[in-house]
Amino acid sequence: MSRTLVAGIDTSTQSCKVRVTDAASGELVRFGKATHPKGTSVNPQAWWDAFLHACEEAGGLDDVSALSVGGQQHGMVLLDANGAVIRDALLWNDTRSAPNADRLIEELGKDRHTSMDAEGQQLSDDPVLRGKQRWVLAVGSSPVASLTLTKVDWVARNEADNAGRIAAICLPHDWLSWRIAGHGDVQNGDPHLDALFTDRSDASGTAYFDSSKNEYRRDLLALALGDAAQNVRLPRVLAPHERGPIADPKIAGKNVPGGCVIAPGGGDNAMASLGLSMQVGDISISLGTSGVAAAISPVPAYDMSTAVTGFADATGHWLPLACTINGSRILDAARSLLEVDYDGVAQLAAQARSGADGVTLIPYFDGERTPNRPQARGSLHGLSIENATRANIARAFVEALLCSQRDCLELIKGLGVDPRRILLIGGGARSSAVRNYAPQILGHDVLLPRTDEYVAIGAARQAAWVLTHAAEPPQWPVDIEQTLSGAADEQVYEQYAHWRG
Repeated sequence: MSRTLVAGIDTSTQSCKVRVTDAASGELVRFGKATHPKGTSVNPQAWWDAFLHACEEAGGLDDVSALSVGGQQHGMVLLDANGAVIRDALLWNDTRSAPNADRLIEELGKDRHTSMDAEGQQLSDDPVLRGKQRWVLAVGSSPVASLTLTKVDWVARNEADNAGRIAAICLPHDWLSWRIAGHGDVQNGDPHLDALFTDRSDASGTAYFDSSKNEYRRDLLALALGDAAQNVRLPRVLAPHERGPIADPKIAGKNVPGGCVIAPGGGDNAMASLGLSMQVGDISISLGTSGVAAAISPVPAYDMSTAVTGFADATGHWLPLACTINGSRILDAARSLLEVDYDGVAQLAAQARSGADGVTLIPYFDGERTPNRPQARGSLHGLSIENATRANIARAFVEALLCSQRDCLELIKGLGVDPRRILLIGGGARSSAVRNYAPQILGHDVLLPRTDEYVAIGAARQAAWVLTHAAEPPQWPVDIEQTLSGAADEQVYEQYAHWRG
C-alpha cells in the first residue's frame, strides 16, 4: 500500500530546507537543503533558487500530496502591479528602521486620549510608553526595527519612487507559497496578486494585523503609506488548517491525483512549536541565528511593558514571544575571538568557574531587540589582570547566551505563564557547554529534543493536517533525548543583570 507524502519547507534566514515526510507517522523520507545569501537585505529570487535546489536535492516533489512553507518572520517583500519585486527584501534583522519604529510609537502616543482607547483604559502619562501601550492593545506588539511595518515606513520616507510602486506587501513565506502556486512577475496580464495568502502566525508579526480579531489594521498601515494603504493588496489570512491553492504541477504534485495542496504555512517560530507538538504551558527556547523564547497561550498576550510580542501560533492559540537578535552567533564570536572550534569553546569554558570570576559579556553585537537597543554593541565587563583568561572569556560568552535567554524567559513568566516544560532547540543547543549550564542559568530542568529540523517538521505536520480535515493536527512523536538538570545558580544571572542594566 502506497503511503501519502507531504513536504515541510523551512525558508529561514540562512537556508532553505525541504523535508519530505510520511503524512501518517511523521517519518523522514527525503531531505534537501540549499543556502541563502548572507546579509540583512536579500533579493527574494535567491530564496526561489534555493528552494528549487533544495527540492532537487530532496528528490523532487512530484509525489507530494500537500506542502507547507515555514518562513523567517517580518521580512518585507514589496511587489509592483506586475508582481515583480520592487527592491531587495528587508529582513527581520535589518535595523535601519529603528528610527521609524520610534516615529510610529510617537505617532500613537502624542495625544493623551484617542478614539482607539477603550472606555476607562488606563495608559501611561509618558507619551512614549503610552504610544507603545496603544500598539500592544491594537496588534499585540509595539514597533521595533524587526517588525514589517517599520520597514514599510522606512521605504516610504527614504525611497519615494519605490513606495509609489507598491501594489502588494507580503512576507517571505507568503511570497514563496505564491510562487509555488505558479504565480510571479508577468510583463503582460494579471499577476494574480489576489492569490497571495498567509496565516495568522506570520501576519501577527507585521504590526498591522490584529490576531485577536483576525483582521488587518489598514489604519495603522496608513501611518506609513497614507491613503495608499487602502489600496495595497495584503495576503488573505487562512485559518490554521484551511486549504490553500494547488501547487503548480511543474513544482509539486505532478503524480498525485488532484495535485499538491498548499497549506497556510506560517512564521518560523509557530512552525517550530507545531513541530515540537507544544501544548499550553510549554516554553521553547530556540538558539538559532536569533534567540527565541516562546510559549503557547490560550489567550492573547498583551504585555503593557511592551517587551514581549503577542504573536499568534499555528493552531488557533497565541505565541507570546521574546526574541533576541543575537543567538548562537555569540558562540561563533567566541570561536573567532579565541581561535578555537565549538568543542574548544566548551573545553575552555569548563576550565572556568561559574560566573567566570566576575567577567560578564553583554552580547549585543548587532544591536538588540530584547531589550530594545538597536544601536548597542557587545561589551565585556569586570575584567581585571587576574581574571583576563581565555577560559573566563569562553565561559562569559556561553553564560551571556543563556542569560540573554533567561531575560526572555522571565518576561514570558511575568505574563502569568507557568512553565510546564522548557524545551531547548536550535543549533546552539548542540553545544555541550550550553547543555551543561542551561539548567543552572535558566533555573529549570530543560528538555532536550533530538536535534532536528523542527520548523520543517512543523510545516510538514501542518501539510498533513490540511489533508485530514480533523480538528487537531496529527499526532507525531517527538523524541526527547535527555532531561538536563542541575541546581539553579542565581549569582550568574544577577551578575549579568547588573552589567546589562
